[in-house]
Amino acid sequence: MTALNEKTINITLKVWRQEGPKVKGRLETIPVAGISTHMSFLEMMDVVNEDLSKKGKVPIEFDHDCREGICGCCGAVVNGTAHGPEKGMTLCQLHMRKFKDGDMIVVEPWRSRAFPIIKDLIVDRGALDKIIQAGGYVSVNTGGAPDGNAIPIAQETAETAMDAAACIGCGACVAACPNASAMLFVSAKVSHLALLPQGKPEAAKRVIAMLKTMDTCGFGNCGNHRECEAVCPKQISISHIARLNREYMKAELFSEFK
Repeated sequence: MTALNEKTINITLKVWRQEGPKVKGRLETIPVAGISTHMSFLEMMDVVNEDLSKKGKVPIEFDHDCREGICGCCGAVVNGTAHGPEKGMTLCQLHMRKFKDGDMIVVEPWRSRAFPIIKDLIVDRGALDKIIQAGGYVSVNTGGAPDGNAIPIAQETAETAMDAAACIGCGACVAACPNASAMLFVSAKVSHLALLPQGKPEAAKRVIAMLKTMDTCGFGNCGNHRECEAVCPKQISISHIARLNREYMKAELFSEFK
């Protein structure tokens, strides 16, 4: 018995299967029947995997954790778009009501030299962690809340910094970029701290170290195509890339860390 207003659809799933990093991958076609439109995309994948397990087949490997659009673990290219067709959401927030009965859905992993495939839809996004580690951290002893609030920060500046801090590091920007660039990700991390007084003492060292690590990890250069901005689940603006470039130029011209 179905719930009120619940509909079911039949789809054809065309999903990337790859047993390991050095094994040639392929697209496998899987007919899927009776999927509730109330399901999220990952719940649909759970149903498919349960059916594969019952048939003695290997389930599809995919990343997930919170399933609330917070952790940045989930991610796949759905019909050519990172995180799927809906703007401003992660794959775990995408629901099957966005698809039609009879649709063919093609699901592939992030494609980037810096994100080697581990298995099926799971890629190694450790390169993003290396960039974060290169940036270091900020330790500021502010005392109690009143002491912290005593640091004057303009409202507009605080809001812009928080917009950059919203980045969850999912890697969709890299997957969508024709050059597999991580500039939107790096710019969000640099911009967040560069805007705040607590982040200014290490600003030059931070931006140089993070960009050097980005290049070492094998990411491409920004081509200003704006695909990164279009697929970002937190809708990070490419204006942060402009700030990243300015921070880098200042560091190269006036810093001892170049």
